Amino acid sequence: VHWVNSTSILPPSGTSGADGNKGTYQQPFATIEGALNSVRVVASRGDVIMVMPGYTETLTTAAQLLFDKAGVAIVGLGVGSLRPTLTFGAAAANIPITVANVSISNILFSSNFLNVASAFTATTTTTPTDFTVDGCEFRDSSATKGFKACVTGNATANSLDGFTFINNKRHQLDATAATTCVSVLAATSHVTMAHNQVVSPALNDTAALATLAANACLDLHIYGNRVWRPSTSSTGGTLFSGSGVCTGLVYDNYVWHLDNSAGLLATTGQTLGFFENYCPVTSAADKSALINPVAV
Repeated sequence: VHWVNSTSILPPSGTSGADGNKGTYQQPFATIEGALNSVRVVASRGDVIMVMPGYTETLTTAAQLLFDKAGVAIVGLGVGSLRPTLTFGAAAANIPITVANVSISNILFSSNFLNVASAFTATTTTTPTDFTVDGCEFRDSSATKGFKACVTGNATANSLDGFTFINNKRHQLDATAATTCVSVLAATSHVTMAHNQVVSPALNDTAALATLAANACLDLHIYGNRVWRPSTSSTGGTLFSGSGVCTGLVYDNYVWHLDNSAGLLATTGQTLGFFENYCPVTSAADKSALINPVAV
């Protein structure tokens, strides 16, 4: 277990964070990247990086923080505003993921620039399989400074196999940008997106949780998600969209929008099993949703 602390709040006999430290509780690293670069953090050993409450960092490039050490779990400590916070201060700022079996949890991500492309990116032809984002929050800082995506894959088939996006919150303020949480750009298997909360003023016809394009997504599981998006068109699917052949289950999702014609929860259903999903089919105020897709 390795520790990161960028604050002046120290344990008894503790020293200030520095990337040359040993990474212990009393001699923590100063940055997450410093911990990942340390020879003390060993790939695929099951190492854990504990990020102390109050940690802050502003990312302005794609090279500032790089997930390039496999099998490491990054865990944020604290609740509310004390959670470790990563602020994205440039459109190109992102966290590249290049290795497998990495997880991150309880981190607050804040966009402070116009149309930040993505918080996480599977770069070039890398295969960061089994990547997990758990219990994190993604916030726009204003109506013009927001994330276009939380996680974006690459064009290499199966590079996002085993991807898990669970228990996260997406609080969007940008009302017009084409935004989604997860953008899948190649065929993939064993993806789970569950118990996420998305609240968005966006009026565009882009799926709020995931866009799958024409890719085959096998063993896909989407369940327990809650989405509020006041779009008047849902022809692109309010929860997720795609046109590829997918297998798996979609169940217990609640989605709200203002489309009074199509009322689509999703645009791909080829061999997917749908159970107990609810979505409005009218824009009337204060009405309960119906099972969607329609029961047969």
